[in-house]
Amino acid sequence: MRQSYELKATRRDRVGKGAARAVRREGLTPAVIYGDKKDPLPISVSSKEVTMKIYGGGFLTHVATIDVDGEKIKVIPRDYQLDVVKDFPLHIDFLRVSDSSVLTVMVPVHFVNQEKSPGIKRGGVLNVVRHEVELEVNAANIPDSLEIDLTGLELGDGVHISHVKLPEGAAPTITDRDF
Repeated sequence: MRQSYELKATRRDRVGKGAARAVRREGLTPAVIYGDKKDPLPISVSSKEVTMKIYGGGFLTHVATIDVDGEKIKVIPRDYQLDVVKDFPLHIDFLRVSDSSVLTVMVPVHFVNQEKSPGIKRGGVLNVVRHEVELEVNAANIPDSLEIDLTGLELGDGVHISHVKLPEGAAPTITDRDF
């Protein structure tokens, strides 16, 4: 499971274009927390903190805790919009989650032990078909990445999702074929 992080936020009273622009002028990013059969909660978070999280990698697969005026809410970022010129966040959507929530997330694939693959040693090339795999997984068990061990793979060998050890409770969303 990835490391969780915390963001401080304040509740917004006003919503809409004018209110969002006013929030951005204060150095904050407008956001909304929705889901879990509760009303949407408009908030604002520090633009600097959110920018560091977005560009730090794995933003959409980290479970976060947002402290909204003393109330802690467990969320996962679902979407964010960036300014097309300056690349700063314009808006963020957060989904409320619990440990038992089942989410669909894109998990990166990393390949290890390339130097121990006889096929690669003899001049073979690793052809990566998928750099990310979409998984349905429990919010408490979202993996950092899927690691594929290349030890012993010969020329012409392939690794399919059925050969990969997935975290407990995780399943690929593509079920009609072994990719």
